[in-house]
Amino acid sequence: MQKFTLTLGSILVVVSMLLAGCNASTPTPAPVAATESPVNTATDAPIVPTATEPPLSGTISVSGAFALYPMMTVWAAEFTKLHPDVQFDVQGGGAGKGMTDTIAGAVDIGMISRSIKPEEEAKNIFWVSVTKDAVFPLVSASNPVAADLTAKGITKETFNKIFITGEIKTWGEVVGKPEITDEIHVYTRSDSAGAADVWAQFSGAKVQADILLSAIAVNGEPALVDTVIKDPLGIGFSNLNSVFDVTSGSLVIGGLIPPIDANGNGLVDGADEYYQTKADAVAAVSSGKYPSPPSRFENLATLGKPAGLPLAFIQWILTDGQQYLDAAGYVPLTPDQQTESLKKIQ
Repeated sequence: MQKFTLTLGSILVVVSMLLAGCNASTPTPAPVAATESPVNTATDAPIVPTATEPPLSGTISVSGAFALYPMMTVWAAEFTKLHPDVQFDVQGGGAGKGMTDTIAGAVDIGMISRSIKPEEEAKNIFWVSVTKDAVFPLVSASNPVAADLTAKGITKETFNKIFITGEIKTWGEVVGKPEITDEIHVYTRSDSAGAADVWAQFSGAKVQADILLSAIAVNGEPALVDTVIKDPLGIGFSNLNSVFDVTSGSLVIGGLIPPIDANGNGLVDGADEYYQTKADAVAAVSSGKYPSPPSRFENLATLGKPAGLPLAFIQWILTDGQQYLDAAGYVPLTPDQQTESLKKIQ
């Protein structure tokens, strides 16, 4: 086997030759003036950084109608998934509380389950419709004439005489059986409520205060529902998402919706007037088969035209947020209604 060895002298000779070759073939670069700047040889255009929207952050405070409270919690949760730096403080308390808080500047958004009054608009209240639902009459499933109610229904005129004038005082009078003398216990809301206003309008009056003065007043929607279903002689009213179970879509246990005999023929005309599931009720409100009132728009109110974070949230509700309404038991806006609301906040 041959071996190759290099002496120190031969190594130095080779290195010297390589250095000499490099110096001979590589020119010395010319100095660059300090005022020169590099050129983008690909486009000869200046490089501009891409602008990005700053992430949304902050807290949105909301209060008001029990009717809109369940939906608002869904919207808040979904919006937070998209914008983790946004927090929500959502409280019920009734439409009256929502309006009072909004006028006082105590919240960013008020949930109002009725029409906005001129005197409220005069206080710089801005509002926009975001969905639709309805108020339903409610009695106990243990009502002594429950079978007659589901077969015959109750006319608008009869509701007027129960809730407004007080002319009808017994359940026998409601179903045309004078031998039944059980007294009707009329219930209403003690807090300022959009549902009470809407029910008063349907019953032939104008506002909540027109409901029978002798009615038993209960504070808050959950308490009213609970009180009525536990009283076999009671009658009241409540929002769609309170008279139906959120999970099953069935009527709340112990409750019964006495059908509204809209055409006054003394008979309940099937699914068009008798609602046993949330799906049936929502379909009736959406199609317009359920009378208006007591179906109505749900509104969001702000002190002045919304801006910043509240505006971004309301815009989202009117666009992507509409997709969550059906599953929650609310009626989405029609395309025309959606366009009208979006135009209003722009």
